[in-house]
Amino acid sequence: MIPLLILGLLKENPGAHGYELLVLMRERNYKYIVNFTKGSFYYNLQQLEEKALIERIETEVASSLKETHNYILTDAGNHEFNLLMEKYGSKTDYVNLTFYAAMLFAEDYDPIKFKKLVQTQISQTKKKVQNIEEALKHRETILPSFAKMLENSQTHHLVNIRWFEELLEDAENMQ
Repeated sequence: MIPLLILGLLKENPGAHGYELLVLMRERNYKYIVNFTKGSFYYNLQQLEEKALIERIETEVASSLKETHNYILTDAGNHEFNLLMEKYGSKTDYVNLTFYAAMLFAEDYDPIKFKKLVQTQISQTKKKVQNIEEALKHRETILPSFAKMLENSQTHHLVNIRWFEELLEDAENMQ
């Protein structure tokens, strides 16, 4: 999915340099779409260049004479962008929380330890909600459609918090 994000950002910002694209991904909170690191970003950027989907344009920054690598999409890159849009745009995934797997065996697990697991889920999910609220405070830096996605994600997390709190209450009533 990182290649789609890079290609899409280059369509929006032709001639951008790699670090500029990485900053945009961070500012726009794309971490809610895909996990990425600086290393995974630059690896994907390099792969796109090696596949001739993007092309490097050498430029010099006059003030520092530092060479930067700016990129543009090639025709093949535009084609790949369209293919990736179709691939990811037509795919529907299941909501998949790793906690769901642990829930399958909750009745066979120590009730006190299970309560701690649920409390951890509540705490982590509340932090996610706070992060989304913080991202939504900066709507001017994100696309309206992405703001709607964040709002949807936030609603999903709030539903999970209610569910986790019910699980915790049920676990406490079992003791």
